[in-house]
Amino acid sequence: MIDIIGGFVYILGDNITTDDIVPSDVLTLRDTNDMAKSTLKYIDQYFVQNINRGNIIVAGENFGSGSSREEAVNVFKILGVKAIIAKSFARIYFRNLINLGIPGIQLKWEDIHFSKEDDLEISLDQGIIFNKSKNLKIQFEKLPTFLTEILEEGGILNRLKRNLKK
Repeated sequence: MIDIIGGFVYILGDNITTDDIVPSDVLTLRDTNDMAKSTLKYIDQYFVQNINRGNIIVAGENFGSGSSREEAVNVFKILGVKAIIAKSFARIYFRNLINLGIPGIQLKWEDIHFSKEDDLEISLDQGIIFNKSKNLKIQFEKLPTFLTEILEEGGILNRLKRNLKK
């Protein structure tokens, strides 16, 4: 069972692509930590400096569209992002989030739900986001059990390793 996920809101807009997340000019870098330093640099040049470990990204429609590059999830993991809430996800990006151990929550949120740096607690088990800053509980559709099991194990590779040891 996953404990409460806590963090602070970092708001992004609609149609953030995998090319926006990891610009093509850094894809050839061997060190993924160096790659992470360029995350979203053409969308928000201060993103890396302003995203603090534990932050929760709240995004608009069509988050993660474009190529299926896992680097576009891995950089968020390196930067310590705990979860991504979006109005909608590109299908492959959503599954890459789960596979790398970051919860993706689809929610048709409104401006009244979240503001920059709001303090959130997310219960995947209950399907509730508690915005402590606004004293607001927001219901979302819980993830299927097989996806939460992958998240609990830290991603699909950890799950496969465990299954191979059996």
